[in-house]
Amino acid sequence: MIDNPSINESPRTSIEIVMPDFDSYLTELIIKLDNLRLKETWEGTTPKPLFQQFKTVLFMLESVATARIEGNHTTVLEYVNSKIDDLQPKPYGIREICNLENALQFIEQNANYPINRMFISQLHKMIMDGLPLDEEGDVTPGEYRKENVAILKSVHQPPDAIQVNDYMEELLDFINKQVPNRFELLKTAIAHHRFVWIHPFTNGNGRTARLLTYAMLVKYGFAVESGRIVNPAAVFCSTREEYYNNLGLADESLKTGNKKGMLQWCEYMLTGIKRETDNINRLTDYNFVKTKLLLPTFRKAKDNAFLSSNEYLLLEKAAQCQMPFRAGDVKDVFSRLGAKNATLLTSRTIKSLRDKKILVQEKDNNRAYYIQFDNNPLLRGLLQAMDEAGILPIDPNS
Repeated sequence: MIDNPSINESPRTSIEIVMPDFDSYLTELIIKLDNLRLKETWEGTTPKPLFQQFKTVLFMLESVATARIEGNHTTVLEYVNSKIDDLQPKPYGIREICNLENALQFIEQNANYPINRMFISQLHKMIMDGLPLDEEGDVTPGEYRKENVAILKSVHQPPDAIQVNDYMEELLDFINKQVPNRFELLKTAIAHHRFVWIHPFTNGNGRTARLLTYAMLVKYGFAVESGRIVNPAAVFCSTREEYYNNLGLADESLKTGNKKGMLQWCEYMLTGIKRETDNINRLTDYNFVKTKLLLPTFRKAKDNAFLSSNEYLLLEKAAQCQMPFRAGDVKDVFSRLGAKNATLLTSRTIKSLRDKKILVQEKDNNRAYYIQFDNNPLLRGLLQAMDEAGILPIDPNS
């Protein structure tokens, strides 16, 4: 424990779960979210390979949004264009966002790995990979800071560097302590704030804290092998100012010992988780996906001359099918040409869409296809459709 009175710091406050009043809105949120923990079996009507693509898009949006909190000015559409065009070499702003995407994938691939110093260090190294020191990089990626720091535009003064290791050990003990399920989300919110409060690295603390939050959500059942996901970007990125204001309320709680500010921070975070859980569940409903996302995306692509009339007709028909679909499921859109010519035109149109990376063969079945949109210009229209449906955390044009 740190008890040296000669070190300049705010009064020592042990990290602990704050308990809301029984009749509070926060308690209501905790109960609702506990009931919404996602099961390990897929219950949605959206085909899993299609849903996985939405997950990829949300990873991308999360990465753009969390970078923008830290001052990265890359827009969603700029990042989308860089991926579609495979921009090389990548400017640092694009590279920073790619690093965050890679870190999110690392978290999912290592969901059973304990959240310890090595895990946190690896996240920080991935965030900093290839970033220059004058552009959000860190001279010692993965290592706790050895000097005192100040947070730009914040009244909070992080603890002295000599205290960081002890504070982080205390935080990691808190994260790994077993608590009843109903307290796990409160623990996640409090851990996020404490990590930012400690500011253990010279740079990249906010990005690491948001990844840590995602790792905890994964462990607590809000992203499982079925592919469902809570998008941390929407939890924290409604506005940058709102995020920092609520962190400031929790800072004040540590100074005064009054739990009100910490409870307000927890309510802010859990409200975002509830909102995102509701949004993600909409993506498991294929009727919603078809009518609100796929068909509008195809219309936008046709209007922008990315799809031919025949390609549009085939994709429109494919969207009505229970995917994966086969050539025989869609050839009646060309039935006016007669059976032989319809079969030939269907085959040619499928080949054209495969060449454009819009159709992909089902694994282990080269005669069945899924629609693909996460690595081709359809993605631009999909983002607009998702924005119009109200499920994007940030404006794709911003």
